[in-house]
Amino acid sequence: MKKIITLFLSLLLVAIVLASCGEAETDEELSGTLQIYHAGSLTIPFAEISEEFNKIYPNIEILAEGAGSATTIRKVTELGKECGVIGSADYSLIPELMYPDYADWYIIFASNQMCLTYTDTSAYADEITSDNWYEILQREGVTYGRSDPDQDPCGYRTLMVWQLAEIHYGATGLYDSLFEADGDLMRPKSVDLIALLESGDLDYAFEYTSVAAQHSLNYVSLPPEINLADTAFADFYSQAEVEIAGAEPGETLTKTGKPIVYGVTIPSNFPRMDLAIAWIDFLLSDEGIAIMEANGQPPIVPAVTDNADNLPEDLKKYIE
Repeated sequence: MKKIITLFLSLLLVAIVLASCGEAETDEELSGTLQIYHAGSLTIPFAEISEEFNKIYPNIEILAEGAGSATTIRKVTELGKECGVIGSADYSLIPELMYPDYADWYIIFASNQMCLTYTDTSAYADEITSDNWYEILQREGVTYGRSDPDQDPCGYRTLMVWQLAEIHYGATGLYDSLFEADGDLMRPKSVDLIALLESGDLDYAFEYTSVAAQHSLNYVSLPPEINLADTAFADFYSQAEVEIAGAEPGETLTKTGKPIVYGVTIPSNFPRMDLAIAWIDFLLSDEGIAIMEANGQPPIVPAVTDNADNLPEDLKKYIE
């Protein structure tokens, strides 16, 4: 009887080992190259997610490029580049620039908020607050940066913050004053401003709070009425409007103020859907969510989609 029990336990152990080996082989069998184009503000969390993803799928080579979200999308729609995952800081750019030829679904997976970053050496760093920041930016010699609204959602969201601040603070002419000032500097994407900030070439830069946290920058927390983060102020945000370049040359899109939410999709012409689906599956998993949270990027759980019927089957479990 003891021999039978011992034999049974031995066989059970072998079965468990073989099963676990089989799973590992399945993960390793998934191989190829996965291009990921993402918003600049997603650079650090996406890099960490890819690093952990590669521990499960070591044979998938990930090539990631960060840029302004509109620029990121146009690499696929206008330049014809091959890409497996698009991560946009504004989910609405996906249907506006990719539907119907390049995508037919998106998943909303994270949020953020606007802030004003600075360093200890910035002019008036010891004075600036959420109540007087707009006055300090207008002082003689103060420099501040923003990203290009035609390329980067943080750019048009900055202009929205200025418009809303004019209303919120009752500061007539504030938007024009900030827009036309000599100290106003623009770069393609918001993270391009960080080096200028750290070198002292800029006093202040408009960024997302996640970017400020990831780069250990000081920042002014903007009131919820203007930081584009609070759904309770969605109607107030809608008073702000900015025109940006559209899908075709000469066309424009009107972006209206609303709470900041990020979106992800897979271009429909990508030949290795299995790789892209596996990566987004990890992004939306508990481990991916934990990485986003650790980087100051609040995840949206459960995730939201515009078209559940079009979603890859493996991703439907994350949708409300």
